[in-house]
Amino acid sequence: MRNIFVITSRELLSYFGSSLGYILAAIFVAISAGLTFYFGHFFDRGVADLNAFFQYHPWLHLLLMPALGMRLWAEEIKLGTFEFLICLPVKIIEAVVGKFLAAWIYSGVVLVLTFPLWITVNLTGNPDNGVIFATYGASWLMAGGFLALSACASSMTSNQAVAFVIAVTMCFLSMMTGVELIQGSFHGWAPEWLTETVSQLSMMSNFNEISKGAIDFGNFLYFFSLITMGLLINSLIIEIKKA
Repeated sequence: MRNIFVITSRELLSYFGSSLGYILAAIFVAISAGLTFYFGHFFDRGVADLNAFFQYHPWLHLLLMPALGMRLWAEEIKLGTFEFLICLPVKIIEAVVGKFLAAWIYSGVVLVLTFPLWITVNLTGNPDNGVIFATYGASWLMAGGFLALSACASSMTSNQAVAFVIAVTMCFLSMMTGVELIQGSFHGWAPEWLTETVSQLSMMSNFNEISKGAIDFGNFLYFFSLITMGLLINSLIIEIKKA
């Protein structure tokens, strides 16, 4: 645990000690606010909720989380510090978890920066704060899922641009399995259980279920399972590179 804490602290300092961390935070807050007020018609809707805000989160995470995760391992490999890191008396899984936690905590801090929107909606009406809180949690879990996949992509290459493209592709596929267009392609030839399974494997479907206020343990289990699987695959890739 101590090694994980040290690595997490080191990575967090790198986010808040460089311009990249502040740029990504500013981009997320600015774009999410713009989409909420302009395209989401926040005030014109006349409803005291944050649906107009959260409906864009999956697409924002799809671009910004891979941008955040692409450097986790690709930068280490490119700079030559990868060999130094894996030779330290630190287990691979500890390094993987430490780096992931730092990025995930950072994404949580960025989400907290949008808190003024929550205050605004409470000043203009009486929203269901329980649903809003749950959706914030779902958004953070989705960010964690994207980061776990992005970390896997980052460990495959030393080129951050390539890692970004791979990560976006993986995250996009994990979202789209629950979309009606994809679901429709299974109807008529695939058994019902297969169609239902594919739908449940979608990050978008699980996020939407929580954002509706339908709190189900299965939705949270899905995100934690995805994150765990991503970290294990990430560790396996690093082990292979180490060998």
